[in-house]
Amino acid sequence: MPALDWRLVVKALAGFVAGLAVWLLLSPQYDRLIARCAEATLRTFEKPPVTRLRPGEDQYVTVDRTDFGSGSQRPAIPLRDLTFNFVLLTALFATGKRPFSDRNIAGFLIASVLLGLTHIGAAITEVMSIYVAKLGLWSNVHYGSFARNFWGVANHFYRLVLMYAIAFALWWIFRGNDGDERTKTRGRRRR
Repeated sequence: MPALDWRLVVKALAGFVAGLAVWLLLSPQYDRLIARCAEATLRTFEKPPVTRLRPGEDQYVTVDRTDFGSGSQRPAIPLRDLTFNFVLLTALFATGKRPFSDRNIAGFLIASVLLGLTHIGAAITEVMSIYVAKLGLWSNVHYGSFARNFWGVANHFYRLVLMYAIAFALWWIFRGNDGDERTKTRGRRRR
């Protein structure tokens, strides 16, 4: 078993703490942005457009539809549950040999933007899973079994697997690896 590299552990912990601080500080504004983008996307595909996502002060986003009755309950979703993989992404990028190199920072920024797009998709799957399965008779009338299965599985799959896999994949693709290993490998192949 290889020895534990304490410098790597410290870098990962520092990245985790920094990511957690940024995530907690910016989450209210970020949740509003994600809610607006998810709402705009949902409304683009609705005929007529009826979905409204209303961020509240309690860190929840209320899902509202203009075709709901005035006495209907409005479900709410915690977007923070869908976006905390940003902390994992930050910790992973902090473990590089040179975490503050231009290449690593650029990779982190690109990965963060792409992660943001997946957060919009996650918010959409969360809303759709509410529509297809959690509104009782209304859900049964408006959605068939395929839609219920598709959106339910998509929501659970994001929460259980994709949330973490996306962070690891983005880190792997965009990490600022300085090219050391690639150069050595290419040099060996040419000989």
